[in-house]
Amino acid sequence: MNIPQDGRQYAPATQRNREPILAVLARVLKAHGNILEIASGTGEHAVFFAAHLKNSQWLPSDPNPLCRRSIQAWRANFPYNNLYPPINIDAREKVWKIEPNIPIHSIVNINMIHIAPWTAFLGLLAGANSILPAGGGILYLYGPYKQGENTAYSNLAFDQSLRRQNPDWGVRELDLVVEEAKIAGFQLREIVPMPANNLSLLFQL
Repeated sequence: MNIPQDGRQYAPATQRNREPILAVLARVLKAHGNILEIASGTGEHAVFFAAHLKNSQWLPSDPNPLCRRSIQAWRANFPYNNLYPPINIDAREKVWKIEPNIPIHSIVNINMIHIAPWTAFLGLLAGANSILPAGGGILYLYGPYKQGENTAYSNLAFDQSLRRQNPDWGVRELDLVVEEAKIAGFQLREIVPMPANNLSLLFQL
């Protein structure tokens, strides 16, 4: 990621995936509602989605101070009324502090669970269960997944590369992700194939 003087970071993948992700979010999220993004990273997704989902409020978060600085820098350049300042949330924590204290209707998590320990995904499920409304809360996950014999070669190679960097990382098994989500109270609503062998997973509480 490149970091200019104003603090904004740039992730090349964001430019490639933001339009396909937006198409899914615009279809499945409430037309009016508060959306919490876990692991917002550079903040590029936050400003892009806030610009296009104008009837929703977008709340970015990240545990990394450098990322929060980048998110705030992007927000300063694109001061949308429906984009909140970034907050500090570590998905591994059992209790999330949401400031401002607003009801959260949907949670979006993009490209996190394969570059984080498995405990971060379990924490994501627990945190989402604790703050989303029962019977309508949406949890959206985006990223690469293993699908048994149908796993794309690029995802297998990516998995090996990640595990060499950190043994706690890796492309996750789709069936295991769905099963853990079910244990946490989430039902799989939809799987949407995305470009570059990624998937969008839609869960409902």
